[in-house]
Amino acid sequence: MDIGIFGATGVIGSRAVAEATQRGHRVTAFTRDADRFPAERGSVNWQVADWLDADSIAGAITGLDVVISAVNAGHGIDDTIANADNFVIGAEEMVSALERHPRTRVISVGGAGSLEIAPGLQLVDTGAAFTRTLTEDLEVPAEYAEVVRALCSALNVYRLSNRNWTYLSPSSGRINPGARTGRFRVGGDQLLVAGDGGDLSAEDLAVALLDEVEQPRFIQRRFTVGY
Repeated sequence: MDIGIFGATGVIGSRAVAEATQRGHRVTAFTRDADRFPAERGSVNWQVADWLDADSIAGAITGLDVVISAVNAGHGIDDTIANADNFVIGAEEMVSALERHPRTRVISVGGAGSLEIAPGLQLVDTGAAFTRTLTEDLEVPAEYAEVVRALCSALNVYRLSNRNWTYLSPSSGRINPGARTGRFRVGGDQLLVAGDGGDLSAEDLAVALLDEVEQPRFIQRRFTVGY
């Protein structure tokens, strides 16, 4: 397949590039800054594209079968909080761009906050318990809730569209580099309570992304993965 990956220089996006390449796909990697192109590009086609501009997206994804969006709104926690609205803008611009490419599928990576811990109750809506999760478990400022809410809104942008979309919300507070085990659980809208495996690795998240690319199970749906 011809696969495009936005956020290709990030923790998740770079692993998705590696996983897709390893599986023999033709990969186009997108970043907004050409200075971030790696010195060794291998078979990957690196291009500049702006994930916050529908025209830029539409021009970049011409001829692609699938687009993976693994972008972050900023560099570091404070910058991400300050630019949290970019997650919503990016989703809106992607949906707009896909109007010109109705056969192209997008798989967007979001966060765990919109997952349900009880029927109809999202993690982000649990009040003080959610704040404690941020400040004590994840050790980020309480203001990071703005990022979580923006990712929830981004999911709703896709849900309200008629595009060929899938949204992946990992059941993990952190996604860091780690081992590629290929062993994880897959679910739908409900948070998968963490087992003994800890936080999902970026490598295994990339496996889940490419599994969904190759064997679509969640067309116009959200799904989750976790240990």
